[in-house]
Amino acid sequence: MLHARRLIVCVVAAWQLAASAGHVAWAANAPKRPNVLFLLTDDQRADTIGALGNSVVQTPNLDQLARSGFVFENAYCMGSTMGAVCNPSRHMLHSGMSLYRYDPKKRDGSFGDVMRKAGYVTYHLSKKGNTALEYHKAFNYSGYLQDHAERTSGHHGRTAANRAIAFLNDEWDRQQPLFMYLGFAGPHDPRVAAPEWTEKYDRATIPLPANFKPFHPIDNHWMTGRDEALAPWPRTPAIVRQHLHDYYACISSIDHHIGRILQTLRELGEFENTIIVFSSDHGLAIGSHGLFGKQNLYEHSMGSPLIFAGPRIPSGSSASFAYLFDIFPTVCELTQTEVPPGLDGRSLAKIIRGDQQSVRDTVFLAYEDGQRAVHSGDWKLIRYPQVNYSQLFNLREDPDELHNLASEGQHQQKVEEMMALLASEQHAYDDTQQLTSSSPGTAHVEIEFFRQQ
Repeated sequence: MLHARRLIVCVVAAWQLAASAGHVAWAANAPKRPNVLFLLTDDQRADTIGALGNSVVQTPNLDQLARSGFVFENAYCMGSTMGAVCNPSRHMLHSGMSLYRYDPKKRDGSFGDVMRKAGYVTYHLSKKGNTALEYHKAFNYSGYLQDHAERTSGHHGRTAANRAIAFLNDEWDRQQPLFMYLGFAGPHDPRVAAPEWTEKYDRATIPLPANFKPFHPIDNHWMTGRDEALAPWPRTPAIVRQHLHDYYACISSIDHHIGRILQTLRELGEFENTIIVFSSDHGLAIGSHGLFGKQNLYEHSMGSPLIFAGPRIPSGSSASFAYLFDIFPTVCELTQTEVPPGLDGRSLAKIIRGDQQSVRDTVFLAYEDGQRAVHSGDWKLIRYPQVNYSQLFNLREDPDELHNLASEGQHQQKVEEMMALLASEQHAYDDTQQLTSSSPGTAHVEIEFFRQQ
């Protein structure tokens, strides 16, 4: 009896020691820990997956993930403090921290670091120039894509898939579970697609966005940025269809190569034990509201697709709010990995399991010093501090954000409520931008301004 008690004490002590080291040792007869494949595209709108309502785009592999997995219908990039939204977006993803709180020099406690210390073989591949290299150094294996070469190759996603498949087949010994982070270079411009992808679409019949406009008449403090120079003013149906044609073709190419990676996991017998996360760093306008880039706070640009699929993840969806920096703690919980303390991200695992309805009731969005927004319930307010202009939308009745209610008398109380909520969210996330300028510019941009560009 004494020997048995000592044995129990030793086992418990060993378990506690392993837990204190950052992960729990799994018993030999315990189920194998799930692998994680995190797929992140660049500039892909949330509405560019066939199974999620787009009747034109051809994405059979993403469709299967969406149908078999769990979809978050209101997932957001919080925004950006610089022109390249992809930069802060990835910093938030890797750190689990919000827009004004991430530290790009802090490798310890980052996504790759936590998963590696939890016993995962960690693999990173993405574009190089817009993410802190310290985050990448936390991975066991790390590599980079040549962005321009990838985007002009005609086959978006091919290089990333080739390298990922080679690693799966030849370098991963499968004695440890795998955390693989693949950041594709597309469908970001330049969007060059080979005929096998462009021929999937008839350009003339591609529908325009429901909120297509030739101009964006409000000065959002980014009217002449790089992305907005991709097409002339006014935006015409022909030029928007041209860009959408290339965009969809590149997305179909990426979808095909994602399918190759998934097939490799099947051939290795690992697919059924792999959690797959699919998302994008943010969306894109491409003609919506007369804009072409992601430097705005409309749903089409700050919204991202977000799908979780794999073992013990049910088929379903949720309209609850999520940020991309929630992915980090969610993956931790789904893999029974300890979530680092102090993250701004919140695990979505209980929503996926059906144990909880939501983790937050408000979304705060920000872009540089010219745009702020808050979304709560059916209502969304976009504020342009440099020109003292507001837009108020009822997203239940107006999901395309076409009807600004801010100037209508019956909605003034709602505007005031949303402005107060916006200020509260700014404080909560350490944003110090003033919402009203003492010397504002002109809100409405003259048409002649666009014609001169």
